[in-house]
Amino acid sequence: MPTYDYEKAALAAGFSVICGIDEAGRGPLAGPVFAAAVVLPTDCEIPGLDDSKKLTEKKREALFDVIIEKAESYSVASASEKEIDEINILNATFLAMKRAYEGLSVKPDKALIDGNKKPGLPCEEETVVKGDSKSMSIAAASILAKVSRDRYMLEMAKLYPEYCFEQHKGYGTKLHYEKIREHGISEIHRKTFLKTLH
Repeated sequence: MPTYDYEKAALAAGFSVICGIDEAGRGPLAGPVFAAAVVLPTDCEIPGLDDSKKLTEKKREALFDVIIEKAESYSVASASEKEIDEINILNATFLAMKRAYEGLSVKPDKALIDGNKKPGLPCEEETVVKGDSKSMSIAAASILAKVSRDRYMLEMAKLYPEYCFEQHKGYGTKLHYEKIREHGISEIHRKTFLKTLH
């Protein structure tokens, strides 16, 4: 379960505002990649908070509201499928992370980032592999990013009902590939992810 150990170590090292950053949606064939940045008070109890991938959709939705209520600051941002095609998924993920960081109402002097690559933020950056199961701030960011992206894809499902986005959220499931073969590539598909289907 995630703890505040990383955040407390950063505070002890002299940093004053620490945020956790995570992304959602690097792998799907359609839709943007989302990122969230969250600043939590280190005495903030959020029961059940964990890596978003370990939680049910219903649990993530419930935690989303609790995180927003308790966070000192939070921000959710995205990079579009067109940006993904133009600058590749890694750079688009970094762009979404930078946008999330810039959207915070308080400016962190240290960011804890899920994974092993730094997006290049204007503050001290520390990468934490599997950070969403180690750091409370990163776990909170993972939930905000995941829920925000899922909600976006449910909206897209209304615009593009033929692709059944409400079922797979844009990921490359058997059903999704079948729908792409049947209907072709839509406006919100990542063209660079579907070169073999052209």
